[in-house]
Order: sequence, then structure tokens, then C-alpha cells
Amino acid sequence: MSALYIGHIPLANNLFVAPMAGVTDRPFRQLCKALGAGYAVSEMVTSRKDLWNSLKTSRRANHEGEPGPIAVQIAGTDADMMAEAAVYNIERGAQIIDINMGCPAKKVCNKWAGSALMQNEKLAVQIAQAVVEAAAPHGVPVTLKMRTGWCNEHRNAVTLARAFEDVGIRMLTVHGRTREQGYRGAAEYQTIAAVKNAVRVPVVANGDVDSPEKARDVLAATGADAIMVGRAAQGRPWIFREIGHFLATGEHLAPPLVAEVRRLLLDHLQDHYQLYGESTGVRSARKHIAWYVRTLPGGDALRQHINTLDDCAAQWRAVADYFDALGARMDRLPRVEAAQANAALDLREPTHEQEQY
Repeated sequence: MSALYIGHIPLANNLFVAPMAGVTDRPFRQLCKALGAGYAVSEMVTSRKDLWNSLKTSRRANHEGEPGPIAVQIAGTDADMMAEAAVYNIERGAQIIDINMGCPAKKVCNKWAGSALMQNEKLAVQIAQAVVEAAAPHGVPVTLKMRTGWCNEHRNAVTLARAFEDVGIRMLTVHGRTREQGYRGAAEYQTIAAVKNAVRVPVVANGDVDSPEKARDVLAATGADAIMVGRAAQGRPWIFREIGHFLATGEHLAPPLVAEVRRLLLDHLQDHYQLYGESTGVRSARKHIAWYVRTLPGGDALRQHINTLDDCAAQWRAVADYFDALGARMDRLPRVEAAQANAALDLREPTHEQEQY
């Protein structure tokens, strides 16, 4: 596959990390990039100016030490506010601005943001144009993430894709579900293929990519330029190198060594604690630990134990001890099929703070 660009910016490969609120913070993005992801977008940042100085927004906008390109996703319903938010984030290091029109969370859609904007095509295009025009003087390309439509009867991704390209959007990501579906049912890829056929800018396929074989099949079915992995990367950030190796060779990598996963997770936790601090860090790290061990022997017992711990040092030590014991039993993680790994995830519709979009 030829080199992939967003505007003038080259990407390392065509394997992307999906923006997920409460998940794809800087430590997680850096980890995924180190393990084979070519591109990662930040958690959603609000266009509301009164919230820009909040602790949550400041953490989401933290890119210290992160390898480029730095991509920030913004969300809102007012074209002028979105344009201002784009410039605000560009001034703080964003090299790419991504517009969120894919988030299906009720908290977001009830305010007519996220995928709710797909119901108002005129406003959606106005927002895209305003952000493009605001970013252009800074030489920053703008991308956009959307769904196939609002509901099964109103799949307008193709119509919107053409309009977005016309106003200067430089890459489009399509999640293969409608807002009405949320995360239920299976993603469909015919609409993504239709979007790819309708525009000249790069198109990214998103939805249910959870294995190397699925990545291959989705790329073939859609003709997309790239794939975006969301929930399947939770606790399995090495999925990107697994997919990359499989696409290049047709062969599977061996599961990672227990010693490597121990190091990755413990380093991830230290970076996480530094970003969030003691109180928030120990609580917000619990979900990451649970994802890492969800299919491993004794994983449930560890999860229950760490939920009783309230300081980072004790949590870190518990994880280290668990992997030391696991390493005494096996050299590598057991091979797990995608269906088994997915069954261990909570795939109910997430809250906004856990939103995967």
C-alpha cells in the first residue's frame, strides 16, 4: 500500500487507534503507537470555552512527549465555537483537528452534538467548513469521524462525505453503525465502501475490527485506506503489531511474552499515575488492569483485589506480583480468539465517560 497522508502529513501506517473517552489518553496513545499504531486521535475535547480550563479538558489536551502527529478531536454544535476550539487546540500543539460526528452517547446527542449532527446536514457542513477555514491559516488539516447515518432509514454518510470533501475535509472515518444502533448488532461495511467510492480523500473503516483476519477482510470489503481499532485495543495494545505483521506476511505473531506484558502494563500504570495523580489515577487505572487480565488465569481475582486498593503503590505492586506468578507458570500469554476476548468485555452501550466512538 502506498504511503498514507492527512493533507501534507505522512502517517507511519494505516492502523489507527479510535478516540475513546476515558481510554485514549496520552499514556494509552503513546503505548499503542509504540506497539504498531500509525495514528491516534485524542479523547474528545469540548468546544465550550468555559470548560477549557477544567482539569478533565487539560488532561485530554496533554500531549507532553507524545510522538506526532498530534491529533485532537473536538465536538460541539456551533460553527463559530468549533472554529474557535480548533484554533485554541492548534495553539497548544494540535497538528491535525478531527471533528466528532460519530459519538452516539445520549449525553452528547441530546445536545445535538456527535452523531446527532448527521440529522442536520446543513449545520454539519457549516461546522466542517468553519473548522477548515479556521485551521487553514495554520496549515493544519481537518478530518472528520461519523457514522453511517442516524438510523437505518436515513443512512446519509455518502451524501455528507461528498459535502465534507467539498469544504476541505482531508480524511473521513466511518463507523459501520447508525446512531440508532449504538454498539448493538454487527457493523456493516457496504456504506463505508460506498463512501470510499464517492470521495477522493482517504477513508478509514471503523467498527468491530478485533483480529488480524477481520482487519484484512474489512480492508478488502471496503477498499478503505486505513482501519481504526477501538474496543479490541483495550488491554491488548499489541493488536496493532499483530495486525501489521499479518497484513504484511499472512502469518500470525506468537502471543506476547508474559515478561513483556508485565513491563508494558507496569510502565503504562506509572505514566497513568503521573498524569492523573494518586486519587484519580488509582481509580481510573482499574479498568485498564481489568482489560489486560480479563482472559488470563486468576484475572477475575486480581480485578476484585485491585478494586479494594486505594493507593497507586499498592495497586502497582499487586499487578507486578500477579505477573510474576503468571510468568512462573507460562512464558507467553495463552492465545485467545477474538470472540473469547470480546465476550470478556462489557459491550453494553457505554456511559459518556467510557464512550467508544
